[in-house]
Amino acid sequence: AMDLAYVCEWEKKPKSNHCPSIPLVCAWSCRNLIAFTTDLKNEEEKDLTHMVHIIDTEHPWDVYSVNSGHTEVITCLEWDQSGSRLLSADADGHIKCWSMTDHLANSWENTVGSLVEGDPVVALSWLHNGVKLALHVEKSGASNFGEKFSRVKFSPSLTLFGGKPMEGWIAVTISGLVTVSLLKPNGQVLTSTESLCRLRCRVALADVAFTGGGNIVVATSDGSSTSPVQFYKVCVSVVNEKCKIDTEILPSLFMRCTTDPARKDKYPAITHLKFLARDMSEQVLLCASNQNSSIVECWSLRKEGLPVNNIFQQISPVVGDKQPMILKWRILSATNDLDRVSAVALPKLPISLTNTDLKVANDTKFFPGLGLALAFHDGSVHIVHRLSLQMMAVFYSSSSQRPVDEQTIKRQRTAGPLVHFKAMQLSWTSLALAGIDSHGKLSMLRISPSMGHVLDMNMSLRHLLFLLEYCMVTGYDWWDILLHVQPNMVQNLVEKLHEEYMRQNAALQQVLSTRIVAMKASLCKLSSSTIARVCDYHAKLFLIAISCTLKSLLRPHFLNTPDKSPGDRLTEICSKITDIDIDKVMINLKTEEFVLETTTLQSLQQLIQWVGDFVLYLLASLPNQGSSVRPGHSFLRDGASLGMFRELMVVIRIWGLLKPSCLPVYTATSDTQDSMSLLFRLLTKLWLCCREENHITEPDDTLIDECCLLPSQLLIPNIDWLPINDGIICKLQNKQLVRLQFGKAPGLVGHTVSSQFDAFVRAPGQPKIDHLRRLHLGAYPTEECKSCTRCGCVTMLKSPNKVTAVKQWEQRWIKNCLCGGLWRRMPISYS
Repeated sequence: AMDLAYVCEWEKKPKSNHCPSIPLVCAWSCRNLIAFTTDLKNEEEKDLTHMVHIIDTEHPWDVYSVNSGHTEVITCLEWDQSGSRLLSADADGHIKCWSMTDHLANSWENTVGSLVEGDPVVALSWLHNGVKLALHVEKSGASNFGEKFSRVKFSPSLTLFGGKPMEGWIAVTISGLVTVSLLKPNGQVLTSTESLCRLRCRVALADVAFTGGGNIVVATSDGSSTSPVQFYKVCVSVVNEKCKIDTEILPSLFMRCTTDPARKDKYPAITHLKFLARDMSEQVLLCASNQNSSIVECWSLRKEGLPVNNIFQQISPVVGDKQPMILKWRILSATNDLDRVSAVALPKLPISLTNTDLKVANDTKFFPGLGLALAFHDGSVHIVHRLSLQMMAVFYSSSSQRPVDEQTIKRQRTAGPLVHFKAMQLSWTSLALAGIDSHGKLSMLRISPSMGHVLDMNMSLRHLLFLLEYCMVTGYDWWDILLHVQPNMVQNLVEKLHEEYMRQNAALQQVLSTRIVAMKASLCKLSSSTIARVCDYHAKLFLIAISCTLKSLLRPHFLNTPDKSPGDRLTEICSKITDIDIDKVMINLKTEEFVLETTTLQSLQQLIQWVGDFVLYLLASLPNQGSSVRPGHSFLRDGASLGMFRELMVVIRIWGLLKPSCLPVYTATSDTQDSMSLLFRLLTKLWLCCREENHITEPDDTLIDECCLLPSQLLIPNIDWLPINDGIICKLQNKQLVRLQFGKAPGLVGHTVSSQFDAFVRAPGQPKIDHLRRLHLGAYPTEECKSCTRCGCVTMLKSPNKVTAVKQWEQRWIKNCLCGGLWRRMPISYS
């Protein structure tokens, strides 16, 4: 059910070493970035530097390490909902907010923060933004995404004018203070601090959750199992430009193990206190421990009717809803005695359980998002059901093989401390688990979608497909799902994903149009039989982006025009007029809408050249259409993409009349050759064969003969396909453990599909290209570049052009690559 995918550890240095911080904390974002802490021990100066490390799970060796500036040990790390900002808090009351520099996943800076001086922070959370999606696992077979994933009515913790959620964070300190910091739109921070209750007491453990009504619930414990676990309602408001905090005491509870006479003094300390989810304030997980063992309990807050004495019943009978109600904590489940728990990881999937009873539908009981992870001091990890706490899966590390008898257990405990996870986090789909052990090593575990039970291939595919759809709808990164995709599943998953996408309404399809293409590209990368299609999907993303940008530059000649934009009218006219003569199509357009400044047209020449080159390459490859391993093959049957190329050719033709130097440059054998007209004529004939998706016809022999003649008329360009992605995902296909080291990139040895990709890759020493600006950078670029963490696309960090149209193009991928991946800074003279 669980196996190690890879481990990454620190290089041992003679003078300074990374050692695990105490306490060690880590956090996993929805973009599949993992943040964790270590202490950098300097042998000479004998001091500790508190470090924060951020890695992308696809490139774990490319760690970004920053001296946090915290003077005391870091106690909390917390990602925001977008995965682009990180909070860190320490044992001196300092809270810092970290943001990406230039939208780079391996470059971070501390922007703002807050302080409760000298008061260690024990719990930290971003305020809720009011966005909550519920997953209905029982409806995973439904055709409509709206049935599978429904928006839950949930109020933000605090709203600005117009109902926009206000950003900020809440923290709980060891002395029983709650502090709230609000980020104003102008960049200022409003901070307020209040006591949780009148009688302040020590808070050893705390956690924060949110209610649907916009309130905040804080759970606290002083660390002793004989003391109650206290709960407080916190309301935040802004009055006269100042942050105001109101608190109210809620019902508390005593752990069941302390009220059981047989176990009364067995577990003296509460070691873990967690709400089951940030937006699930009614369910809490508690763990009490002694030196050798632990017990875990799950509690639920319920409304119960308050019984009314018969005397009062006679005076004023209670009818229906008038019965007084009371909130009461009830235990849902408890484990037997376990080995000592060292870390807890909770699922982030917002699965909607129709009943909070333990009878969960049979067909969903193996679904990964239903389990939470417990790590033990013997090195093992258990996945248990989040409500019933029944075992779902188990992982034994090499040092934690199942002991056979009591003597073995005693020998293990006297032999010295075992390596175990001190901090753990589940991924956002619960298909992967990251753990940092007592040696500072990061381990990535795969969690089987079937939880180790034998499910047929269709059920496993259904689970993966359901989670891919969830990532498509939410915009979360799906790297952890790819961990489980085997080469023989790729074709099936791509087809089923496309089928589900086509069942959605037109508006939703348009919103998800680029995300599904990026998803298909990442899937096809995992099988040698589909590797060429990766190039096609990335070319399609590039085409969609160019088409949208160039059409957006068109402006109506008169302001009081009808509702359709020039871009929409262009699409409509090009689809109606099927003439193969480009000039006859042009006549039907209002050419005054296409007038742009000549400097703007010239700045777009590289993008225009790519369109012209790609059309020529596609038409020249038509005679070899039987070969599906050639990039570009899928375009020959894609009527929508060919239609886009056709529209762009018309626009380029009109612009060429204004500024001839912006036209694509072709090397022709004849000076009188009108290359644009020739290509448009052939492209239109090919488009007519496949314009209707349900009625695709084969291109006739005349068209194929004309395409065969193209190499003798025009020089066919080499297309710069994307480079091999140097990520880890393809190396994990054979299910063998990969050992890595922080700061050292592994070689591409053992890359399963590298030989298939050789035809599309530039060898070292060959000229490099900026894939998005289509600029040549030379064999050894001197400009700083950034690359996509998912597709490997490379582009310059700083724009060489100040023209507005170019800036508009660059804004499309300034935060993320066209495929949705994050950017990371590359060293100068990358190879």
